Amino acid sequence: VLPELMEQKLTIVKPVSVPSAAFAFCRYTLALLIWATLIFHCKPLMFLALILFSLSAILKVRRAPLILLYSYTVNKVFKSPDEVLNEAAMRFAHIMGASFSLVCLGFLYFAPPAFGWSAVLVFAIMKSISAFGYCPASKLYECVSSGGCCAFTKKHGC
Repeated sequence: VLPELMEQKLTIVKPVSVPSAAFAFCRYTLALLIWATLIFHCKPLMFLALILFSLSAILKVRRAPLILLYSYTVNKVFKSPDEVLNEAAMRFAHIMGASFSLVCLGFLYFAPPAFGWSAVLVFAIMKSISAFGYCPASKLYECVSSGGCCAFTKKHGC
C-alpha cells in the first residue's frame, strides 16, 4: 500500500472565485508598487508590498486586501465576471511575493545599493510578467504539486 501511495501524484487544487477585474487590479497594483519602489528609490514602498503580499498569503486570495478593496468599491458599480483560481497556488504565489519582497529589503538595507536596486529590478520584471497573466510562482506550484516540472521527470518517473 505504501509504494502505491508514494506513486500517487499529489495535486492540491482548491478552486475559489473572485471578480476578474479585482484580481487584475491586485496584480497590476502590486506590479506598479514594485516599479514605484525602483523608480523613486523609496524603500517604504517595498515594505508596503511585503505587507500586502503577506496579508494576501495569510488571508488567502478571496480576502486579500486589494481584492477586497476593489470588490467593495469599483466592483459594486462596475460588475465584472468571476474568475476561478487555485487558492493553494495563489497562496504559494503570495508567499513567494512576500519572500522576494523580504529578500529585496534585505539587499536594500544590507548590501551595496546597486545590488539592492538590481534585485528590485528583477522582482519588478518578474511581477510584471505575473501581472500580465503568466504567474511563474503559480505555475511552479502547480508543476511541483502534480509530481514533476519537466518532461524528463514525467516521462521517466524520477
